[in-house]
Amino acid sequence: MAEQEREAAVLGGGCFWCLDAVYRELRGVTEVVSGYAGGHVPNPSYEAVCGKETGHAEVVRVSFDPDQISYADILRVFFAIHDPTTKDRQGADVGPQYRSVIFYEDAGQEATARAVMAEIEAAGIWDAKLVTELAPAATFWPAEPEHQDYFARNPWSGYCRAVVGPKVAKFRKQFSGLFVPRSSAA
Repeated sequence: MAEQEREAAVLGGGCFWCLDAVYRELRGVTEVVSGYAGGHVPNPSYEAVCGKETGHAEVVRVSFDPDQISYADILRVFFAIHDPTTKDRQGADVGPQYRSVIFYEDAGQEATARAVMAEIEAAGIWDAKLVTELAPAATFWPAEPEHQDYFARNPWSGYCRAVVGPKVAKFRKQFSGLFVPRSSAA
């Protein structure tokens, strides 16, 4: 048998801990890695990215099986779990590293992203216009180990309880058909 085909999506929607936690519970996702993309400094550190001088966004690279979930559905979840109408901001997190951005791999992903964005705009889900950037794939730099699967390892932290947890709960409710309980995800 041929090895299973996998695709990847690189998405920035605020703090990568939130996106990481949600995508780990999404049916068809085979791997989630928190990291940085879109900047001009090689192999940036969390501190450097937070310093707002590297140009990077906090992102997740979501590897998935397209036979189980479409790239369009990956993006629909993305637009539901962060506010794509605020430039360089997600709640109290402010700065270019928190921008809403989709790094597309090819013309097909770009076209799908544009179509899903038009669908979201037409549905009137948000009260303001989307500010999500579309950009060609950029070098992806994995974040430090302490940022991987952060929510599962730190559920008691204030940020996780106040910010990450509610986003995960919203995802589970809104996308119950795509939710896979943590024990059988991956």
